[in-house]
Formats: sequence, structure tokens, C-alpha cells
Amino acid sequence: MMSRSYTNLLDLAEGNFAALGPAGGGGRRQGSFGLKRMSRVMTVPGTLSELDGEDDSERAATNSVASDVPSSVGSDRMIVVSNQLPVVARRRPDGRGWSFSWDDDSLLLQLRDGIPDEMEVLFVGSLRADVPVAEQDEVSQALLDRFRCAPVFLPDHINDRFYHGFCKRQLWPLFHYMLPFSSSASDATTSSSPGTGRFDRSAWEAYVLANKYFFEKVVEVINPEDDYVWVHDYHLMALPTFLRRRFNRLRIGFFLHSPFPSSEIYRTLPVREEILKALLNCDLIGFHTFDYARHFLSCCSRMLGIEYQSKRGYIGLDYFGRTVGIKIMPVGVHMGQLQSGLRLPDREWRLAELQQQFEGKTVLLGVDDMDIFKGINLKLLAFENMLRTHPKWQGRAVLVQIANPARGKGKDLEAIQAEIQESCRRINGDFGQSGYSPVVFIDRDVSTVEKIAYYTIAECVVVTAVRDGMNLTPYEYIVCRQGAPGSESMSEVSGPKKSMLVVSEFIGCSPSLSGAIRVNPWNIEATAEGMNEAISMPEQEKQLRHEKHYRYVSSHDVAYWSKSFVQDLERACKDHFRRTCWGIGLGFGFRVVALDPHFTKLNIESIVNAYEISESRAILLDYDGTLVPQTSINKAPSAEVLSIINILCSDRRNTVFLVSGRDKDTLGKWFASCPKLGIAAEHGYFLRWSREEEWQTCTQALDFGWMEMAKPVMNLYTEATDGSSIETKESALVWHHQDADPGFGSSQAKEMLDHLESVLANEPVSVKSGQFIVEVKPQGVSKGLVAERILASIKERGKQADFVLCIGDDRSDEDMFENIADIMKRNIVAPRTPLFACTVGQKPSKAKFYLDDTFEVVTMLSALADVTDPELETDSAYELSASISSLDIGDEQSESADRTIGG
Repeated sequence: MMSRSYTNLLDLAEGNFAALGPAGGGGRRQGSFGLKRMSRVMTVPGTLSELDGEDDSERAATNSVASDVPSSVGSDRMIVVSNQLPVVARRRPDGRGWSFSWDDDSLLLQLRDGIPDEMEVLFVGSLRADVPVAEQDEVSQALLDRFRCAPVFLPDHINDRFYHGFCKRQLWPLFHYMLPFSSSASDATTSSSPGTGRFDRSAWEAYVLANKYFFEKVVEVINPEDDYVWVHDYHLMALPTFLRRRFNRLRIGFFLHSPFPSSEIYRTLPVREEILKALLNCDLIGFHTFDYARHFLSCCSRMLGIEYQSKRGYIGLDYFGRTVGIKIMPVGVHMGQLQSGLRLPDREWRLAELQQQFEGKTVLLGVDDMDIFKGINLKLLAFENMLRTHPKWQGRAVLVQIANPARGKGKDLEAIQAEIQESCRRINGDFGQSGYSPVVFIDRDVSTVEKIAYYTIAECVVVTAVRDGMNLTPYEYIVCRQGAPGSESMSEVSGPKKSMLVVSEFIGCSPSLSGAIRVNPWNIEATAEGMNEAISMPEQEKQLRHEKHYRYVSSHDVAYWSKSFVQDLERACKDHFRRTCWGIGLGFGFRVVALDPHFTKLNIESIVNAYEISESRAILLDYDGTLVPQTSINKAPSAEVLSIINILCSDRRNTVFLVSGRDKDTLGKWFASCPKLGIAAEHGYFLRWSREEEWQTCTQALDFGWMEMAKPVMNLYTEATDGSSIETKESALVWHHQDADPGFGSSQAKEMLDHLESVLANEPVSVKSGQFIVEVKPQGVSKGLVAERILASIKERGKQADFVLCIGDDRSDEDMFENIADIMKRNIVAPRTPLFACTVGQKPSKAKFYLDDTFEVVTMLSALADVTDPELETDSAYELSASISSLDIGDEQSESADRTIGG
């Protein structure tokens, strides 16, 4: 059954917005941009998906994409998409029109410094101003012409549910490890509080719809051949699916500026899989720290069953033939802007004023937004503890706390503010003296110049956030303590430069500041000791730590971060226009599959025609995942499957074989009613040509003494891994961990693989890992080898096969497909023999054809059975059994065939 979240997206994507109420509220539907448009024709090679529900106009838009912004032919362009544009909009004093200016503090504006000069940058986002509907076209044109910005205007009722309802009350608290244990704050439609609330499906629908508004704006300005799209932050995590659905080959990057929670927290989100799948439609996903990336990868593994691989320093997820890159790079500060601020004239007198105010005092500084995660109250408690346990700092140490005004409201925030005010009163009352207040609390907007002056005079900056995405306060402090090059002034701190940092281990910049004193802000005593250690440290040690930090901060600035991300995005997308892509799936299940250019769906009419005119046919069938679904609890074949197989076996021109990894006893029991069916069990180690024949082995008698060596190792890991088990076959041992914890099971499987390879290094066996299994089997045993043996036997009989059908669904069948493709060169089959190597499901494969599922496989076999003449019966299988034992494929080919495992 399709989940509600999927159907919601389908309704929204097709324009059915009834669930969200009537349109209006100060916005308009995107698409009536009102600008002069330049026609752009999409010439991207490959097949664009035609999804159910798309009307003709949408399909036309897919193949002919209009762009408002002309760009030079063959030149790349970066479209930066974020919730808000890096522009400040103000109504003119006379009320007639608007004035616009760049927001110099915006990270989006600063990242342009790292983008190549020849690459044009265009911004897409919303304005922090309420623009009337009648003025939106004029504002849009002005921003596009002067600032290369395309504004998105969200209706008020959508924006409220999108931003305040889902982003701030669902995603933001969850990503900061805050769960909605109470339903008291669950009404997301009436409050702008950043606190958390229970999941609200209407807010999720508004989130998806808002992302679609951004998507429509991108479509208006995009040239999919030349453009890169860089999406920013958690507000737009659904956008990549909309973009990928419309443009299969579009080059998309995403950067998350907040933390990403552990899987135990993230898994509580009801739309967890939808968001993960949307992000995986990107080509590159960026995080500030390895911890955040590790949590994302763990979620992909536990919830989607996708494992990552690391190759030559790059981490990637294989997602239906596409490699989704993972980028780990903390953002930096804008060095030029900070150094310009250090040269401002106002800084001189402000610095002199502060030096006079705090003369003879040691200043500790905190600069934080007023919200529930910044830990300001914990910082005050730690400072109070330091004054109490280290009385020498009473009358000497001052904590200056700058608290930027709160951007939201709510009971949690009000409680934090009340606690902060009470702590300030208590500390100043207990330790204050005439002319000395140990805590100076500033809860107003502080100008850039004033903040720089505070940074310059502070001996130490303290950051005690309990959870924060990056936090650039320590970086800004280090640059300000260094001062602007060549701008020594009368008020400048004289002597060698020095600085000290006490930072929470829960903020993104902590790993990059190796010289900082890292603390757990919840441990008040330890944080107090960290403060005392920082300001008591010898001057030379402070200088060395400052020099180390400044080297890092000055070289890893925002331009370095941006340049590195763009370079990795280009690397991740370098093969986009050389591969064939297919779009499949509905809703957030949509994904692009990168496939071989010749990979097509098996046409039943074509295979039936080839079947009818052939005289010697080989039909090789996998079992699990091919004739029965992998998810089926009852693995026994249905009556329909048994009937079809018996009909196919009844034709003298057919040689039908079941090629499976299952054991011979199980397969023999299940297919006892198919007397003429050939069976290759345990990947071909055991083989028989009919029910009346004895089982043969593919090689000479082997010594299975290695099993006694492998079993103790497997038993060791089975005892230590809850949910794992050992399957003992006659020729192989298989360790299953499908029911174990995904992360632990995968880790144990990797360790077991290394352990077994070491123990069995001198034994004639191969150790392979597959999907939730580790298997040990004799060398030279594979489905590819047994397929070759069967076809060679048909040739020995004197009549080469002139029709070959080979169907399978997993990695072990890929070896069979590879061998089938090579048999033509060695004259094992007749010239011009049609080879139908077919995999089940659209996925990267060595097969040339695919069918979507087991139902289509059975339907296709049924079509073959319908044109089979059962009266032409003979014991053709019996004629082959005598010749099989005389064949010797060769050890060299046996070893080359031993590549994969599976069922």
C-alpha cells in the first residue's frame, strides 16, 4: 500500500492543492513571471521519463525549457537556491517602489568568491519582505536585471506552514536532537515558536508545496545543459526530487548547514525515507563534519539498505547506478570582509572606549543568538562556578555575553530567557563590587564594528552551544585578534598575537580547532575548569595556539569551502552526458537509474517471435527473486510456475534449467512434479539433467576439510551478533545477517570476511560477501560456469543452441550474463543466435534486457508456453546427460568465472 506521504506528493506535484485550502494569502502561482522569455531547447541525450499523470503541457516543458536569463553557449552557470535571497529589500520612504541592496553578511553572497570568474552565478530564493501581488512582477524584473536574483513569492498561508510549521517546529528541533514528547505545542499553524511539536501532515504538505514553488522558479531560469544547481539547507530538501524528475541529467549539489542527527533520532520522523530519497537525487551532498555525514550514511544504511564506499579519499553511495558523492567540508569566514571591518574608522574609538571600561580586567566573551540550543544559561552557570572555585578571579574576570535578539517565540525560549536573567542578577549580586559587574549582558542588536571591538579586547571566547551546525564565532574572534595586515593603530593590542577558545564539543567548528579547550557544556564543573585553564595559560602557549588556529582559519575561508565544493560537484557530474538515464518511480520514490546505452526492456513479442523460429533452445532460470519474489514468505513455487515449466520442458527443442544458489534437496522437493527440468543447485556445484538422473558435481571429488576451519570462525561471529545465522550447504557455508542490526551486522560481515580470508588463505575456496551474507564455497563454482557447461553440452550433441534465454535478479546472475555474452565468440552457440540475457528490475547490469518484477517474468514465460508445441515430446535432456561428463571447461576458465555469489 502506498503511504499517505507518497500520495500527498503526487497530489501536490500534479497541481491538486485542495488539501491545503484555497489559494491566496498574498502570493501567486509561479509561472506568470511576466518577463521577456528566450526560448531554450533541451538537447540532453537520453530518455526522459514520462511519468503517470503528466499532461501534455508538462511533457512539452520537459523537452523545451524556457529561460529568462540568456547565457553564452557552452558556458557553465551556477544557480544557487536557498530559502532566502542574499538581498535586503526596503520600501522607499515615499512609499513608491522598493530599494534593494546586497546583504554583505549572507554566506550565499560570500560563496561567489570561490566560484570561477567565468561561471555566472544566479540566485533563487524568497525575500525577507512582504511584496504585494501587484508589485511582484516589477520587483522580480528589477532583481533579475540588477542582482541576478529570481525571487520566489510564497502565499502567506503556505509560507507560515512551510517555514514556521515544518522547518522550525519539525526539522530544526529534530536536527538539533529535540523530540516532541508532548503534544502541547503541536499546533504548528498558530505559533511562530521554534520549539518542537508532534508531526503535522498539513505542515509536511505545505513543505512539499513550497519546495515545488522553488522548483518552478528554477525551471523559469534554467538551462539544463549548462547549469549547475546548488541547493542550501534543510528548508529545501524535497527540491532535488522535483528537479531530477524534470531533468534527468541536471547537475545538482546540496549542502546542509545544520547538524544531521543520529539514526536513532532521525528515524522518529514519519517522512524519514521520503527526505532521504529526495536528497539522494543529488549528485553531491555536503556536511560540515564527518559526524553529520556519518549519521546520514547510517540512516541510508538502516532505512534504505544502501551502503557507502570510500575510494581514493572520496565517499560515495551507489544509488541505482549513480554515485552520490558525500562532501565533508566546514564552511569558513570571509577574510576580506572581516579585515575591512578591522580598518573601519569607528573601530578606533570603540576599542579605546572598551579598553578603558575593562581596564585591568580579563574579559571572556560570548556571542550567541538567543535560542534554546546556544547554551547561554549553561555558560553563566559555569562562569559562576569558576568564580566560586577560583576566588582569585573575583573582581578581575568579566563575562561579556552578547545575545542577538530572538527570532521566535515560545514557552521553552521564554523559560531560558527568564533563567538567564535570574542568573545574571544572582552572579552580579553575589560577586559584584563597586565599579565591578562580573556579568555584562547585552541583549540588543550589536553593530559589526562594535562586535569586532569586543572580539579584539577579549582574552577568551566561550561557546557552550548544546547543538549547533557550524558556529563561526570562534573563527571571527581569531581573525579579529590577529588584526588587519599593515594596520597597526594606537588602540591595537600590542605584542605577539594571542587568543584562547573554550568551545562545546557539539558544534561543527570544534573538530577544526585542535588548539581549543573542548568541553561538554552540560558538565558545569568541567566547563568552569576549562575557562580557568584558558585564561590562566602561559602567554607563550596562547600565542602558539593562536598561530595554529589563524593559519587554518585564514587558509580555509568561505572561498576555499565554495571552491572545493564546486570542484567536487564537477567531478561527481563528469559522466552525466555520456550515460543513458531512466527516470522511474512515483512521488519521493522517484530516482534516476544510470544504465548501459543498450539496456532496454525485454519485448515479449520480439522474444516470442525469436522463440517460434528457433530449433534448439536453452532456457536458464534463476529462482529467488525471478520466479518468486524475494519478499515472499512462502518460497515454494506456485502451481502456475510449475505448469509453465512443464509445458516448456515438454518441447523436444527446449533445454530448460533452474540455476539457483539453493541446496539440491530443497529444489528437488519443490520441483518433483517437473520430471524433465534440469536443476543446477548451489550455484552449479550439483547438477542433474532430469528427475530420473543422479546428481553430478561440477568438479572432481574435493576435500571439504576447510569447513572445519571456517565453521568455528562463523560460530564466533554468530554468537556475538544477535539475529545472525549460519546456513550449511553440502558445498558451502553461508553466514546471514539480514535480521541483525544493520550497522553492526555490516561491520561484523566485513571483519568476518577479512578473518576468513586469512584463515583460508591456503585452501581451494573463495570467500565472498553479498547482500546480507558472507559465503565460503569451492573455487570454480559459479552460475556463469554452469551456464557454459549446459550450452557446451548442447553443442556436443551436434545441434548448437540458436536461442538462449537467461534470467536472474542478483549479483550471482551477473556472472551468468557475462559468460553468455562471450559464448558467441567461442562458437559454443550457432551464429547469429539471439541472446536474451535479462535481469529483474531496472538496475545496472551486464544483461542487455530487463523485466520489472517476477510478475512480468512469469507473464513472459507464459507467453512462450502459449506458443510451445507439447506434442513434440522427446527425452532430449536424457541425450545430454551422457555428454556432460566428457566436457572439461578448464581450470583457468573456472577460476575466471568465480566472481559473484547469491541466490
